[in-house]
Amino acid sequence: MAWNVFRFCTALRGLGSIMILLVLSIVGVTYYAVVVYNYGPALFAGGASTLLALVVLLLFHFLLVMLLWSYFSVVFTDPGSVPPNWNLDFDEERGETAPLSGLDFNSQVNSQQSIAHNDTGHPRARYCRKCNQMKPPRCHHCSVCGRCVLKMDHHCVWVVNCVGALNYKYFLLFLFYTFLETTLVTLSLLPHFIAFFSDIDIPGSPAALATTFLTFVLNLAFSLSVLGFMIMHVSLVSANTTTIEAYEKKTTPRWMYDIGRKRNFIQVFGNDKRYWFIPAYSEEDLRRMPVLQGLDYPVRTDLDGQEL
Repeated sequence: MAWNVFRFCTALRGLGSIMILLVLSIVGVTYYAVVVYNYGPALFAGGASTLLALVVLLLFHFLLVMLLWSYFSVVFTDPGSVPPNWNLDFDEERGETAPLSGLDFNSQVNSQQSIAHNDTGHPRARYCRKCNQMKPPRCHHCSVCGRCVLKMDHHCVWVVNCVGALNYKYFLLFLFYTFLETTLVTLSLLPHFIAFFSDIDIPGSPAALATTFLTFVLNLAFSLSVLGFMIMHVSLVSANTTTIEAYEKKTTPRWMYDIGRKRNFIQVFGNDKRYWFIPAYSEEDLRRMPVLQGLDYPVRTDLDGQEL
């Protein structure tokens, strides 16, 4: 009998605030090693050490603020729920589709003048049998959250939330600032790490030295892992796809939602460049870009033509 990973979804729900506390604990340990123990006291050393400490501390606190802002934006932002009584009938997407049955299906077909078709030319309605409701384009059911999520990318245990249409940008910024912060910490603690393996006498208590060592190793590991994850998501954004869709369309040579890299990027980050690097959207973008609401996505019209 095949192993069903979804039976452990209840356990994932139980992690809850534990993961948030874990993230804050890592931040706390890092803050102690960088600010309290190493570079805070160096501010009063004088000379070049003071200047270096000032630069490191300013960058560290700026990136930390942006990291935490992005992180809690992902945690507390609803990734996107299907509106009550939502009723777009058919979608060209093939993943997770199921036909309506009986009179419901016939009434849907007869009431619509324009029906999307799949590659076989037959209309299919996207319907979630678990939520017992129609699903908008690019929407998927999350077994951990127990509901359908608009443009679902994945369920992230680190943020205790789904990553979807309404918080995907915030998630990407969280990755971006996490990479910058962990890289800064790794580089700033590298001399102290090297000193562990030299004959130099290092001042400080064993606990403080162990904390510095642990902080370096943790941040190096996170920096490398987040870099790989970030590269993957840059590729997904450039193709206007999600982690789930990338898996589903392995056999699809062309992707209907790929409308060009620039426009794909704007669909996630908005038109207003002032908001590209903060976890928020301008009021104008929210008003003029329906795609940011997660329900309506433009499709390419030249699937058999040139790349856009």
